Amino acid sequence: MSQQPMLKFVSLGRAMPDKRGADERAQDFDEIYTEFAKEKAQEQSSRCSQCGVPFCQSHCPLHNNIPDWLMLTAEGRLEEAYQLSQQTNTFPEICGRICPQDRLCEGNCVIEQTGHETVTIGAVEKYLTDMAWDKGWVEAIRPSRELHLSIGIIGSGPGGLAAADRLRRAGVQITVYDRYDRAGGLMTYGIPGFKLEKDVVNKRNAQLIDGGIKLELNCNVGKDISFESLRACHDAVIIATGVYKIRDIEVPGTERIGVVQALDFLTVSNKVNFGDKVVAFENGELNAKGKKVVVIGGGDTAMDCVRTAVRQGATSVKCMYRRDRANMPGSQREVQNAEEEGVVFEWLSAPKAFVASKDISKLGDAVKHDGFCQGVLGYKMRLGSPDATGRRVPEVIEGSEYVEEADLVVKALGFEPEDLPTLFDEPELPVTRWGTIKAAFGTGKTELEGVYAVGDIVRGASLVVWAIRDGRDTADAILEELDLSAAIAAE
Repeated sequence: MSQQPMLKFVSLGRAMPDKRGADERAQDFDEIYTEFAKEKAQEQSSRCSQCGVPFCQSHCPLHNNIPDWLMLTAEGRLEEAYQLSQQTNTFPEICGRICPQDRLCEGNCVIEQTGHETVTIGAVEKYLTDMAWDKGWVEAIRPSRELHLSIGIIGSGPGGLAAADRLRRAGVQITVYDRYDRAGGLMTYGIPGFKLEKDVVNKRNAQLIDGGIKLELNCNVGKDISFESLRACHDAVIIATGVYKIRDIEVPGTERIGVVQALDFLTVSNKVNFGDKVVAFENGELNAKGKKVVVIGGGDTAMDCVRTAVRQGATSVKCMYRRDRANMPGSQREVQNAEEEGVVFEWLSAPKAFVASKDISKLGDAVKHDGFCQGVLGYKMRLGSPDATGRRVPEVIEGSEYVEEADLVVKALGFEPEDLPTLFDEPELPVTRWGTIKAAFGTGKTELEGVYAVGDIVRGASLVVWAIRDGRDTADAILEELDLSAAIAAE
């Protein structure tokens, strides 16, 4: 390595880790990218310009010290690079895989603005953390003292687990309650293995358990245990449930057999890949094998569904989205991966009904009656004038109806908050007009004494990295607010 290991973007081009061929990767749920070799990780890190105002860092929700750990990687100081990366990020191995770097750190890389392609930040982060696990650099959670402070966390997704990790390292007694049979929330059951292999999540869960965090799984707060009793037995409670209520579409035929919700489809697929026996998969209800599949939506969940359908053996997979490619909310990298795997995108298209006929001339009764879905009656759209948010509003093109054949329709239209005051039997729990919990910015504190909230249940459906940020910030706020001096003196 030369004495000046950085600023090589002028002579070195951007390179991503090798990607498995589309035909090969469509046969399994393994991650599609291979690992960087040490030399390649150092080479790509050396492209960083070490700019005075690192936009990559300022546009990262966790404000990761990206230029510094890129420089350490370029110098071959890999353990130091990892230690620096994990100081600000509880789960760097997960963010390196699933963060939309093209919209965050990499999308704001200074050298890209000068005509040179961005540094491959996410791939280097993934490389560093995978090496850290292999080399034993990931430190176990071993608090220097145990405190007589107890905190209950509802939800084992990224926000809840990030808070649990940070609090437990300070010696706080932590119990995490989750309605599912495995911890991890959407990291376990929502995100497919080809984006996030589940042994990555399992390793981190095992570390948390080994560090003394208690998991109460298959525990539905409000049903199996009351919210009131949680508040009574803990010094504080953090609500980190995420948003799981499905956002639906009001068109005729939604009750037809073969019209399903995205979360059900993805959860069952992940359960099957864990080795579980699931009746809805075995009987074909939530199994795309041998079917013509249409997915409605344009976000990352829709991309997960189309690519899952390919791997399950669908005969064809189409994605119907009401805006164009430039205005879709999902990752452009995921769209490219899906297209490589054979997914066809029907841009500027929206469903009018789910029908029991493939022939548009016979749709009169087919729209009204129950039964099996055979197609999506859709119409073409155009983008009109911008609304108050600045996005151009989709408008229907009259007379543009057509039928998209489909044996399985997956609705991937996003998520909304559940009615937690009712589910928890706690009418005093403050919520916004959107149903999210009303909590103070930066601390997660609600108007209920000792009750905090983090992640999507506060923000609405958002990114894993923002949930991690919220979990860490709220943990720090709790440690500041609770009387730690008295707790330490009691030891």
